[in-house]
Amino acid sequence: MDVVNTTREEVIRIESDRLASLSTHPLETVPSAFQPNLASVETTIGRKITQALSRATQPDAVLSEVATLLGEAYGVQACLISIQSESSTRSLTAWFAKSQFTANQQKEILLSSAIVEAATLERSELLISDLTLNEIAYSTKVLPIRAVMSLPTHFQGRINGVVSLMCSQAHRWTDLEMDTLAHVSDHVAIAISQILLQQKVAKQAQYQALLRQVTMGIQNSLEVPQVQIMALEGLAHALEIDQAFVLRTKFWDPRQSLRSNGDRVPKARVMIDSEWRRYPVDSETESPLSQSFWVTDCRVCRVAFRSTAKSFVFRDVAEFPIVEETTEEPIGIAPIFDPEKTPALMLVPLESKNRLLGFIAVQQSRSRNWQPEEIELVELLSAQISAAIIQTETLRQVESLVEERTAQLQQSLELQAKLYEITRKQIEKLRVMNQRMDEFLSTLSHELRTPLTSMMLAIRMLRQANLTPDRRQQYLNILEQQCAQETSLINDLLALQELETKQVAFQLQRVELRHAINDVSQSFNQRWASKGLTLDLKLPTRSPVFNTDLASFNRILLELLTNAGKYADPNSTVRLKVTVQSGQQIKFALSNIGSAIAEEELPHIFEKFRRCQGMTQNAVPGTGLGLALVKSLVQHLNGAIEATSVTIPDSQSYETCFTVTLPQNLEIAGA
Repeated sequence: MDVVNTTREEVIRIESDRLASLSTHPLETVPSAFQPNLASVETTIGRKITQALSRATQPDAVLSEVATLLGEAYGVQACLISIQSESSTRSLTAWFAKSQFTANQQKEILLSSAIVEAATLERSELLISDLTLNEIAYSTKVLPIRAVMSLPTHFQGRINGVVSLMCSQAHRWTDLEMDTLAHVSDHVAIAISQILLQQKVAKQAQYQALLRQVTMGIQNSLEVPQVQIMALEGLAHALEIDQAFVLRTKFWDPRQSLRSNGDRVPKARVMIDSEWRRYPVDSETESPLSQSFWVTDCRVCRVAFRSTAKSFVFRDVAEFPIVEETTEEPIGIAPIFDPEKTPALMLVPLESKNRLLGFIAVQQSRSRNWQPEEIELVELLSAQISAAIIQTETLRQVESLVEERTAQLQQSLELQAKLYEITRKQIEKLRVMNQRMDEFLSTLSHELRTPLTSMMLAIRMLRQANLTPDRRQQYLNILEQQCAQETSLINDLLALQELETKQVAFQLQRVELRHAINDVSQSFNQRWASKGLTLDLKLPTRSPVFNTDLASFNRILLELLTNAGKYADPNSTVRLKVTVQSGQQIKFALSNIGSAIAEEELPHIFEKFRRCQGMTQNAVPGTGLGLALVKSLVQHLNGAIEATSVTIPDSQSYETCFTVTLPQNLEIAGA
């Protein structure tokens, strides 16, 4: 089956009138040897068509056999059977006698067959007995035929085809030939109706396959561009079009994307998202993919946006929207819709809930009657592509929202983790503080109760009347000693409280360093004698004199020496080294050899009530107030204190050193 393009209407009209006038001319020459045997033609053709249809063979193959039988039975040189369908395309079956026409002549006959068909359909039949070579022309070429007999085929009251017999010589057609062809045309009409039905069923199956393919693509989460290309390629194959596009609209204001009946035309840009073309783009022209235009600049888009119709169909140039008279400047048509190049256009909106997303544009390079099933197919594909676009946009929005919420959740979890860690540390700190407080209370209870117990015992003993003077003096000494210890502990607590609240009044005076240190250190020689400790003093050659609060300075030395003697190993040496730095600062370094202070405990040894774990476990006496008091006194003297505990090479002992730095020209804080 060959598909032949229809000639222009003007040529068909002129040539049809000419053929009608020629059909009345008398025949001057009739070949006497032409005696067609038509007795069994009708029966034979009818039987073959019936057998072919009953065997469910291809009906179009029957037409080839019918054309051959007719041509041979009539003794003509060409027989053409064309199918007239509702669409703009037509199917044509041709038979040519061997060695009668060249290939070019056969091609010219096929191309010009549309003129014969037009004249036949206009006058119900066409009989031409003699035709000169120049009386039928297609463009500038003549046809090599002299006689034509053509009849339309009718099925259920409408024409569905044309049967044409052609001779290369003049011939007068007889009534028998005409009657036989009329009867044969009834059988041909049945075969053509079957072909049209089969084509329609095949088209519907093709349409359903395309819709199913696009649906599966969307279900398989194909990207929108892939779905669009799949749909355009399927449309091109199913509708035999020349080009197709998916156009997307981008609105200046998204709130104006709703379609409505009226004169409102929004400010929107139309861009080509996907394309399919039968013919390649000319390299000298701009590719359609790079084209874009405003809706307001295209009459076709303005019409499509102002209406809520499901599709807009233009069969030829005459049906395109005309220029609006109300506009000051003429509004043109976008180059992609050029009616001169593609006069047949079908434009179907892409929309979701009346919100315009774009268009599907289907175009043909010649006039075409778009069939309802073709329009319905494009509308269904439009709905599927619209769903894919909305699905993708919704998925992106959901993914964006999920990512945003995930990020927020992650930040919340991180914040909760930080808060949890802070809370955990605070709880741990509170636990440690509670433990220290328990230890402090236990120690303080011991330090307070022990002197009180001794004092109570001494008081009871003193009440005995038979005590000797020596025993009485002994109990009085115990009472005095324990009372002094109790008073010292209370004074330490009060002094620390006063220092923390900065309520201590300092008395500045000139202090000679050597004398101050000697006065404090002499009292420790007797205290340390039982433990075998010695004090090694290293003082500057020239003893510096500086301004300070002597009571605070003495208390610092007293507490540090007491602490060193308490934790030093027996029979070891406690060293006190004094240096003057740059004439502005005095540094005191007091060290002893003994147990180590754990590295994690060093930053906390100056906290009140804090005692090293080893000291608590070994029941070393103390309340944990001494070093806290020392640090507070040093800070009030605008000084600094630090502690280190390092191992001694080739020994299991550690050297613990407290370094105090005080300014020489002192300005007492809060004085």
